[in-house]
Amino acid sequence: MGRTSSTNSERQADLFAAFPANDDSAFPATVRSTARGRSVPAAAPTRLSEDDMARQLEETGRYRVLRQLVPRPVVPTPSPWPLELKLGIVLDTETTGLDHTAHEVIEIGMVAFTYDDGGIHDVVGVFSGLSEPRQPITPDITRITGITNEMVRGQVLDLDAVERFVEPADLVIAHNAKFDRPFCEKLARGFDVKPWACSVSEVDWTALGFEGTKLGYLIGQAGHFHNGHRAVDDCYALLEVLACASRVAGVPAPFPQLLASAGRTRLRIHALGSPFHTKDILKARGYRWSDGLGGQAKAWWRDVDEDAFDEEDTFLREEIYGGFTGAHVQRLTACERFKV
Repeated sequence: MGRTSSTNSERQADLFAAFPANDDSAFPATVRSTARGRSVPAAAPTRLSEDDMARQLEETGRYRVLRQLVPRPVVPTPSPWPLELKLGIVLDTETTGLDHTAHEVIEIGMVAFTYDDGGIHDVVGVFSGLSEPRQPITPDITRITGITNEMVRGQVLDLDAVERFVEPADLVIAHNAKFDRPFCEKLARGFDVKPWACSVSEVDWTALGFEGTKLGYLIGQAGHFHNGHRAVDDCYALLEVLACASRVAGVPAPFPQLLASAGRTRLRIHALGSPFHTKDILKARGYRWSDGLGGQAKAWWRDVDEDAFDEEDTFLREEIYGGFTGAHVQRLTACERFKV
C-alpha cells in the first residue's frame, strides 16, 4: 500500500512538471492566486476567429491548414461589354469510360468567367447537367465519379443550352483537354471551332513549386479542399488554382502561362517512315507513337514551338533519315490542338 501511495503521489506531481514554477499564466486552473493568497476567478479566454486560429496553428510550423474552397458568386454579364474583356469557360466532363468513340458523357459542368491580360475576374455563368447513358454505369465508374445509375435515371442534357453557353466563349479550358475535347465535340456543336487550352500540359506546375498535376494535388497545395469529382465543383476548383499568384520568383503565374501557350502556334511533326531501329532515339527525344486511329498518321510524332523547327529538322535529317527527311509538319493553333 505504501508503495502504491508513493507512486500515485509522484504521478500527481508529474502532471504539473511541464508548467513553470509560480507562473499563474501557464497554470491550467479556473482561478488565479493573488499576492495576499486569495483566489479570484480567471479572466475569460479571448475567443479567436477561425482565421486567427488557423494562423496561430500555421505559425507554429507544425501544422498546415486547408480552407474549404468557396465558389465565386455569379455576377451579371457586363453590359456594355468592355472591349478588352474576354470570356473563358472552365469545363469538366464525367464519362462512362475513356474512349470517346464507345463511351458517353454522363455529366458536364461549365463555369464561364471574364478575364483580360491582368488575369481572371468574375464568374458570369454556370452550367451543370446529367445524362442517362445507353448502358448502365459500372461500379468502377461510380467509384471514380460519384455518379450512380439512380442519379442519371431519366436525365437528358439540353444540348441547345450547352451550345448557347459555349457560343460566346473566347477560350475553353479543361484539365486534360486531350480527353475532354473529343467527348465534347461528339456531344454538341460549337466545341470544334473554339480555341482550347489544357491546364495539365500548358502550365509548368513543377516550376511553380507544385508536386503533381492532378487537380486534387493542386487544390490541396494551394491551401484548399473541395468536393471533388462532381463536374462543376472541379471547374470552380480549377478556376481558383489558375487564379493563384506565382509562388516562385521569375516564374509566371498559372493563368498567364496558360494564355501565353494558347496564343502560340505549334508544329506537330510526324516522322513518317522512320526506320524501326530509330524508335528508341525518337522516344528519347520526346516523340510518341500514333497507331493511326482517328485519322492521324501512323507514325512517331512530337509537338514543338515554331522557333524550334530548324533544330528539330536537323535532328531528323542527321539522326533518323540519313541526310534526307520524311517528316510531315502540321501547324496547330489553339483551335486545332487537343483534337483526336
